[in-house]
Amino acid sequence: MRVLENITYDELRVSDYATFTKTLSDENLVLFAATNGEMPLSALSVDAAKKNVYDDTVGYGMWASSLISTAFDKVIPGPGSIYLDQNLSFKRKVELGDTLTVKLTVLQKLENHRVLFQCDVSNQDGEVVVNGESTVIAPIDKISVDQQSLPRVHIKN
Repeated sequence: MRVLENITYDELRVSDYATFTKTLSDENLVLFAATNGEMPLSALSVDAAKKNVYDDTVGYGMWASSLISTAFDKVIPGPGSIYLDQNLSFKRKVELGDTLTVKLTVLQKLENHRVLFQCDVSNQDGEVVVNGESTVIAPIDKISVDQQSLPRVHIKN
């Protein structure tokens, strides 16, 4: 089991950064659609995608942006952080099989333990697919937690 250790507000410095990487699989896409109920048909159907402006099946951009929240929770500031707001732009399509890397960079330390981050999500070719800024409340106290394994989920039609 992996241990996650946070970075407290006092430990964070402007220009500190961390990354988190994940590949968009069929399973990720179907689970995302099942949980939020809003997946474009073009993202779930190759036939619909061919009628779209894109040639390939297009992954939903919000899946890419959801990785930002995961990165805040797992890497910087880590456990105990609270995600307050975001201002994101979607720059490119995300396709099944894309490996996305989230890079979170400390831009500014604000009052009340708030931290402004630059958020860049890039694909395996280094192309930015989502970017913007987010604010979190960084933890005050140092904590370490065991990363729990997620349960297996099975989708039935």
